Amino acid sequence: QVQLVESGGGLVQAGGSLRLSCAASGRTFSSYAMGWFRQAPGKEREFVATVNWSGGNTYYAHSVKGRFTISRDNAKNTVDLQMNSLKPEDTAVYYCAAVSTGYLSTYYADRRKYDYWGQGTQVTVSS
Repeated sequence: QVQLVESGGGLVQAGGSLRLSCAASGRTFSSYAMGWFRQAPGKEREFVATVNWSGGNTYYAHSVKGRFTISRDNAKNTVDLQMNSLKPEDTAVYYCAAVSTGYLSTYYADRRKYDYWGQGTQVTVSS
């Protein structure tokens, strides 16, 4: 069982930066692939970024590639999302998610693969 708590959301002007953090409970955090997803009002939850258990493999949605960076610290049980050059269309509730992969170099962009979700943190980008 893994519990996830996101933090770091807020209001920022277009072109600015925010860093989201997800703190995970559980001793087996390092064996989980982690993902960030977002959901804007009236839209489906969409994939943003994912990282495998070691942090060595990452994958990004086309819309954020080159602007966002996902990273993890297995010693601290955290996964972060550094968001730069933010745009108004990045406005959404951002969710952290986890799925056990047993130390395989696997990550997922499909939200249906994930077993655990945080409560979300709001990111608002003003124009």
